[in-house]
Amino acid sequence: MKNTRVLPLLAFTTLFACGSAARAASATAVKLTKSDDRVRVELGGKLFTEYVFKGATKPYLYPVLAADGTEMTRNFPMKKDVPGEVADHPHHRSLFFTHGNVNGLDFWAESNKTKQGRIVAESVEVAGKDTIRARHKWVGPDDAVHLTDETRIRFQAAPEGRFIDYEVTLKAPAGKPVVFGDTKEGSMAIRLPQWMTPPHTASKKKFDGKGTIINDAGVKNGPTWGKRSTWVDYYAPKDGKVYGVAMFDHPKNPRHPTWWHVRDYGLFAANPFGKHDFENLKDQPKAGDFTIPAGGSAIFRWRFYFHEGDEKSAKVAEHFKQYAAGK
Repeated sequence: MKNTRVLPLLAFTTLFACGSAARAASATAVKLTKSDDRVRVELGGKLFTEYVFKGATKPYLYPVLAADGTEMTRNFPMKKDVPGEVADHPHHRSLFFTHGNVNGLDFWAESNKTKQGRIVAESVEVAGKDTIRARHKWVGPDDAVHLTDETRIRFQAAPEGRFIDYEVTLKAPAGKPVVFGDTKEGSMAIRLPQWMTPPHTASKKKFDGKGTIINDAGVKNGPTWGKRSTWVDYYAPKDGKVYGVAMFDHPKNPRHPTWWHVRDYGLFAANPFGKHDFENLKDQPKAGDFTIPAGGSAIFRWRFYFHEGDEKSAKVAEHFKQYAAGK
Protein backbone atom coordinates (compact mmCIF):
# COMPACT_ATOMS: atom_id res chain seq x y z
CA MET A 1 0.00 0.00 0.00
CA LYS A 2 2.86 2.43 0.74
CA ASN A 3 4.32 2.03 -2.74
CA THR A 4 0.97 2.72 -4.44
CA ARG A 5 0.80 6.06 -2.62
CA VAL A 6 4.42 7.12 -3.15
CA LEU A 7 4.44 6.61 -6.92
CA PRO A 8 1.53 9.01 -7.67
CA LEU A 9 3.10 11.58 -5.35
CA LEU A 10 6.43 11.30 -7.16
CA ALA A 11 4.65 11.59 -10.50
CA PHE A 12 2.79 14.71 -9.33
CA THR A 13 6.04 16.26 -8.05
CA THR A 14 7.76 15.54 -11.37
CA LEU A 15 4.88 17.03 -13.36
CA PHE A 16 4.83 20.12 -11.12
CA ALA A 17 8.59 20.61 -11.57
CA CYS A 18 8.31 20.18 -15.34
CA GLY A 19 5.43 22.64 -15.44
CA SER A 20 7.40 25.21 -13.45
CA ALA A 21 10.40 24.81 -15.75
CA ALA A 22 8.18 25.21 -18.80
CA ARG A 23 6.62 28.39 -17.40
CA ALA A 24 10.06 29.80 -16.59
CA ALA A 25 11.29 29.01 -20.10
CA SER A 26 8.18 30.61 -21.59
CA ALA A 27 8.71 33.79 -19.54
CA THR A 28 12.27 34.20 -20.85
CA ALA A 29 11.74 33.01 -24.43
CA VAL A 30 13.05 35.41 -27.08
CA LYS A 31 11.13 36.07 -30.30
CA LEU A 32 12.49 38.28 -33.09
CA THR A 33 10.23 39.45 -35.93
CA LYS A 34 11.65 41.47 -38.80
CA SER A 35 9.63 43.95 -40.87
CA ASP A 36 10.63 46.53 -43.47
CA ASP A 37 12.15 49.07 -41.07
CA ARG A 38 12.62 47.31 -37.73
CA VAL A 39 13.01 44.09 -35.78
CA ARG A 40 10.52 43.54 -32.98
CA VAL A 41 11.97 41.85 -29.89
CA GLU A 42 9.65 39.99 -27.52
CA LEU A 43 10.56 38.37 -24.23
CA GLY A 44 8.06 35.93 -22.79
CA GLY A 45 5.51 36.97 -25.43
CA LYS A 46 5.69 40.69 -24.50
CA LEU A 47 7.41 43.58 -26.25
CA PHE A 48 10.90 44.32 -24.93
CA THR A 49 12.24 46.63 -27.64
CA GLU A 50 12.47 47.24 -31.38
CA TYR A 51 15.60 47.72 -33.46
CA VAL A 52 14.69 50.58 -35.81
CA PHE A 53 17.09 50.74 -38.78
CA LYS A 54 15.37 53.22 -41.11
CA GLY A 55 14.05 56.76 -40.79
CA ALA A 56 16.86 58.45 -38.80
CA THR A 57 20.55 59.28 -39.12
CA LYS A 58 21.41 56.15 -37.13
CA PRO A 59 19.75 52.91 -36.02
CA TYR A 60 18.44 52.69 -32.47
CA LEU A 61 16.51 50.53 -30.01
CA TYR A 62 13.16 51.96 -28.90
CA PRO A 63 11.26 51.56 -26.66
CA VAL A 64 13.08 49.53 -24.02
CA LEU A 65 10.70 48.08 -21.44
CA ALA A 66 11.10 46.41 -18.07
CA ALA A 67 9.37 43.08 -17.52
CA ASP A 68 6.31 44.85 -16.09
CA GLY A 69 6.11 47.26 -19.02
CA THR A 70 7.79 50.25 -17.36
CA GLU A 71 9.52 52.45 -19.95
CA MET A 72 13.28 52.48 -19.39
CA THR A 73 14.16 55.05 -22.08
CA ARG A 74 12.92 58.52 -22.95
CA ASN A 75 10.26 58.80 -25.67
CA PHE A 76 11.47 62.03 -27.28
CA PRO A 77 12.11 62.52 -30.19
CA MET A 78 10.28 59.38 -31.38
CA LYS A 79 7.21 60.69 -29.55
CA LYS A 80 6.74 64.38 -28.80
CA ASP A 81 4.91 66.34 -26.13
CA VAL A 82 5.00 63.47 -23.63
CA PRO A 83 4.04 64.71 -20.13
CA GLY A 84 6.98 64.78 -17.74
CA GLU A 85 9.63 64.67 -20.45
CA VAL A 86 12.21 67.26 -21.43
CA ALA A 87 12.56 67.81 -25.18
CA ASP A 88 16.31 68.45 -25.36
CA HIS A 89 19.06 66.76 -27.37
CA PRO A 90 16.85 65.25 -30.12
CA HIS A 91 19.77 63.08 -31.22
CA HIS A 92 19.52 61.06 -27.98
CA ARG A 93 17.40 58.35 -29.60
CA SER A 94 16.69 55.89 -26.79
CA LEU A 95 19.57 53.35 -27.08
CA PHE A 96 22.19 53.70 -29.82
CA PHE A 97 25.86 53.51 -30.84
CA THR A 98 27.63 56.30 -32.74
CA HIS A 99 30.29 59.01 -32.32
CA GLY A 100 30.62 62.75 -32.77
CA ASN A 101 33.94 62.89 -34.64
CA VAL A 102 34.74 60.25 -37.24
CA ASN A 103 37.19 61.53 -39.84
CA GLY A 104 36.00 64.99 -38.84
CA LEU A 105 32.32 64.18 -39.44
CA ASP A 106 29.57 64.25 -36.83
CA PHE A 107 27.59 61.01 -36.53
CA TRP A 108 26.32 61.90 -33.02
CA ALA A 109 24.22 65.03 -33.54
CA GLU A 110 21.48 65.38 -36.14
CA SER A 111 21.76 69.08 -36.98
CA ASN A 112 25.28 69.60 -38.35
CA LYS A 113 24.41 70.55 -41.93
CA THR A 114 27.98 70.72 -43.23
CA LYS A 115 29.51 67.76 -41.38
CA GLN A 116 26.49 65.55 -40.74
CA GLY A 117 27.19 61.85 -41.07
CA ARG A 118 24.64 59.07 -41.15
CA ILE A 119 24.75 55.35 -40.43
CA VAL A 120 22.93 53.41 -43.15
CA ALA A 121 21.83 49.79 -42.79
CA GLU A 122 23.09 47.59 -45.63
CA SER A 123 21.59 44.41 -44.22
CA VAL A 124 19.71 43.36 -41.11
CA GLU A 125 18.91 39.74 -40.31
CA VAL A 126 17.66 37.58 -37.49
CA ALA A 127 20.45 35.19 -36.58
CA GLY A 128 19.28 32.33 -34.41
CA LYS A 129 16.62 32.71 -31.75
CA ASP A 130 17.98 35.71 -29.86
CA THR A 131 20.38 37.74 -32.04
CA ILE A 132 20.23 40.50 -34.64
CA ARG A 133 23.11 40.83 -37.07
CA ALA A 134 23.42 44.03 -39.09
CA ARG A 135 25.88 45.63 -41.48
CA HIS A 136 26.08 49.42 -41.74
CA LYS A 137 27.83 52.06 -43.83
CA TRP A 138 29.01 55.28 -42.16
CA VAL A 139 28.30 57.83 -44.88
CA GLY A 140 29.36 61.48 -45.11
CA PRO A 141 27.34 64.39 -46.53
CA ASP A 142 28.97 63.79 -49.93
CA ASP A 143 27.80 60.13 -49.84
CA ALA A 144 31.36 58.87 -49.37
CA VAL A 145 31.63 55.78 -47.16
CA HIS A 146 34.14 56.40 -44.37
CA LEU A 147 33.86 53.02 -42.66
CA THR A 148 31.58 50.03 -42.26
CA ASP A 149 30.55 48.02 -39.25
CA GLU A 150 29.17 44.63 -38.36
CA THR A 151 26.84 44.85 -35.38
CA ARG A 152 25.62 41.93 -33.29
CA ILE A 153 22.87 42.51 -30.70
CA ARG A 154 21.81 39.67 -28.43
CA PHE A 155 18.77 39.70 -26.11
CA GLN A 156 18.30 37.62 -22.96
CA ALA A 157 15.94 37.42 -20.01
CA ALA A 158 16.46 35.85 -16.59
CA PRO A 159 14.66 36.01 -13.25
CA GLU A 160 17.00 38.81 -12.14
CA GLY A 161 16.49 41.02 -15.18
CA ARG A 162 16.83 41.63 -18.91
CA PHE A 163 20.05 41.90 -20.91
CA ILE A 164 21.23 43.41 -24.19
CA ASP A 165 24.69 42.48 -25.44
CA TYR A 166 25.92 44.97 -28.05
CA GLU A 167 28.99 44.11 -30.15
CA VAL A 168 30.31 46.38 -32.92
CA THR A 169 33.16 45.54 -35.29
CA LEU A 170 34.35 48.77 -36.93
CA LYS A 171 36.11 48.33 -40.28
CA ALA A 172 38.26 50.87 -42.11
CA PRO A 173 38.25 50.80 -45.92
CA ALA A 174 41.25 49.30 -47.68
CA GLY A 175 42.70 52.60 -48.85
CA LYS A 176 42.23 54.92 -45.89
CA PRO A 177 42.51 54.85 -42.08
CA VAL A 178 39.61 55.91 -39.88
CA VAL A 179 40.09 58.28 -36.96
CA PHE A 180 37.62 58.36 -34.08
CA GLY A 181 38.43 61.83 -32.82
CA ASP A 182 38.68 62.96 -29.22
CA THR A 183 35.28 64.29 -28.18
CA LYS A 184 32.91 63.66 -25.31
CA GLU A 185 30.04 63.28 -27.78
CA GLY A 186 29.80 59.49 -27.93
CA SER A 187 29.48 56.57 -28.04
CA MET A 188 27.50 53.53 -26.69
CA ALA A 189 24.57 55.39 -25.23
CA ILE A 190 21.12 55.27 -23.70
CA ARG A 191 18.88 58.23 -22.81
CA LEU A 192 16.92 57.44 -19.67
CA PRO A 193 13.48 58.80 -18.71
CA GLN A 194 13.19 61.95 -16.58
CA TRP A 195 11.97 60.09 -13.48
CA MET A 196 15.29 58.20 -13.28
CA THR A 197 17.46 61.31 -12.93
CA PRO A 198 19.14 62.55 -9.72
CA PRO A 199 18.53 66.14 -8.55
CA HIS A 200 19.91 68.42 -11.27
CA THR A 201 19.50 71.63 -13.20
CA ALA A 202 18.82 71.62 -16.95
CA SER A 203 17.68 74.42 -19.24
CA LYS A 204 17.83 76.72 -16.19
CA LYS A 205 15.24 74.60 -14.39
CA LYS A 206 15.78 72.59 -11.22
CA PHE A 207 14.59 69.00 -11.14
CA ASP A 208 14.11 67.23 -7.83
CA GLY A 209 14.89 63.76 -9.14
CA LYS A 210 15.30 60.74 -6.90
CA GLY A 211 17.68 58.75 -9.06
CA THR A 212 21.23 57.63 -8.31
CA ILE A 213 24.25 57.11 -10.53
CA ILE A 214 27.07 54.97 -9.14
CA ASN A 215 30.25 53.45 -10.56
CA ASP A 216 32.46 50.54 -9.51
CA ALA A 217 34.45 52.76 -7.11
CA GLY A 218 31.33 53.96 -5.30
CA VAL A 219 31.44 57.46 -6.84
CA LYS A 220 27.91 58.82 -7.15
CA ASN A 221 25.88 61.15 -9.35
CA GLY A 222 27.53 64.18 -11.04
CA PRO A 223 31.16 63.25 -10.18
CA THR A 224 30.80 59.96 -12.12
CA TRP A 225 31.09 62.01 -15.34
CA GLY A 226 34.45 61.54 -17.04
CA LYS A 227 35.63 58.85 -14.64
CA ARG A 228 36.97 55.50 -15.81
CA SER A 229 35.09 52.48 -14.52
CA THR A 230 34.33 48.90 -15.48
CA TRP A 231 30.60 49.54 -14.97
CA VAL A 232 28.09 52.22 -14.07
CA ASP A 233 24.59 51.75 -12.66
CA TYR A 234 21.72 54.26 -12.89
CA TYR A 235 18.59 53.58 -10.80
CA ALA A 236 15.54 55.27 -9.30
CA PRO A 237 12.22 54.56 -7.55
CA LYS A 238 8.90 54.57 -9.40
CA ASP A 239 5.45 53.51 -8.18
CA GLY A 240 6.83 51.72 -5.14
CA LYS A 241 9.62 49.83 -6.95
CA VAL A 242 13.22 50.61 -7.85
CA TYR A 243 14.31 50.19 -11.47
CA GLY A 244 17.86 50.30 -12.75
CA VAL A 245 20.05 50.14 -15.83
CA ALA A 246 23.67 49.05 -15.56
CA MET A 247 26.17 49.16 -18.43
CA PHE A 248 29.28 46.98 -18.52
CA ASP A 249 32.48 47.72 -20.43
CA HIS A 250 34.01 44.47 -21.68
CA PRO A 251 37.58 43.83 -20.42
CA LYS A 252 38.77 43.15 -23.99
CA ASN A 253 37.61 46.54 -25.24
CA PRO A 254 40.34 48.95 -26.31
CA ARG A 255 41.11 51.38 -23.46
CA HIS A 256 39.22 49.36 -20.84
CA PRO A 257 38.08 50.57 -18.37
CA THR A 258 36.33 53.19 -20.43
CA TRP A 259 35.46 56.79 -19.59
CA TRP A 260 31.79 57.55 -18.96
CA HIS A 261 29.83 60.39 -20.52
CA VAL A 262 27.08 59.94 -17.93
CA ARG A 263 24.94 62.96 -17.05
CA ASP A 264 22.53 63.63 -14.21
CA TYR A 265 19.86 64.70 -16.73
CA GLY A 266 19.58 61.18 -18.17
CA LEU A 267 22.28 60.67 -20.80
CA PHE A 268 24.26 57.53 -20.02
CA ALA A 269 27.14 56.65 -22.35
CA ALA A 270 30.42 54.73 -22.46
CA ASN A 271 32.99 56.67 -24.47
CA PRO A 272 36.54 55.35 -25.02
CA PHE A 273 37.45 58.26 -27.32
CA GLY A 274 36.98 61.42 -25.21
CA LYS A 275 40.14 61.52 -23.12
CA HIS A 276 40.99 65.23 -23.42
CA ASP A 277 37.42 66.23 -22.49
CA PHE A 278 37.11 63.84 -19.58
CA GLU A 279 40.56 64.45 -18.15
CA ASN A 280 40.55 68.20 -18.89
CA LEU A 281 43.65 68.01 -21.09
CA LYS A 282 43.13 71.37 -22.74
CA ASP A 283 46.60 71.38 -24.28
CA GLN A 284 46.12 67.87 -25.78
CA PRO A 285 42.96 68.06 -27.90
CA LYS A 286 43.77 64.82 -29.72
CA ALA A 287 44.84 62.77 -26.71
CA GLY A 288 41.91 60.40 -27.15
CA ASP A 289 42.12 59.98 -30.94
CA PHE A 290 41.71 56.34 -31.93
CA THR A 291 42.93 55.26 -35.36
CA ILE A 292 41.86 52.14 -37.20
CA PRO A 293 44.48 51.53 -39.90
CA ALA A 294 43.47 51.17 -43.54
CA GLY A 295 41.89 47.77 -44.01
CA GLY A 296 41.93 47.15 -40.24
CA SER A 297 39.20 46.68 -37.67
CA ALA A 298 38.40 47.19 -33.99
CA ILE A 299 35.86 45.39 -31.84
CA PHE A 300 33.89 46.92 -28.96
CA ARG A 301 31.47 45.11 -26.66
CA TRP A 302 29.08 46.29 -23.95
CA ARG A 303 26.25 44.76 -21.93
CA PHE A 304 23.10 46.51 -20.66
CA TYR A 305 21.51 44.99 -17.55
CA PHE A 306 17.94 46.13 -16.82
CA HIS A 307 17.14 45.23 -13.24
CA GLU A 308 15.11 45.99 -10.12
CA GLY A 309 16.66 47.39 -6.95
CA ASP A 310 19.88 49.30 -6.36
CA GLU A 311 23.34 48.16 -7.44
CA LYS A 312 23.74 45.97 -4.35
CA SER A 313 20.41 44.17 -4.39
CA ALA A 314 20.73 43.68 -8.16
CA LYS A 315 24.27 42.30 -7.67
CA VAL A 316 25.65 44.53 -10.43
CA ALA A 317 29.30 43.86 -9.53
CA GLU A 318 28.69 40.10 -9.61
CA HIS A 319 26.93 40.33 -12.95
CA PHE A 320 29.85 42.30 -14.37
CA LYS A 321 32.23 39.53 -13.26
CA GLN A 322 30.04 36.99 -15.07
CA TYR A 323 30.07 39.11 -18.21
CA ALA A 324 33.84 39.53 -18.01
CA ALA A 325 34.15 35.75 -17.71
CA GLY A 326 32.18 35.24 -20.91
CA LYS A 327 28.86 34.28 -19.37
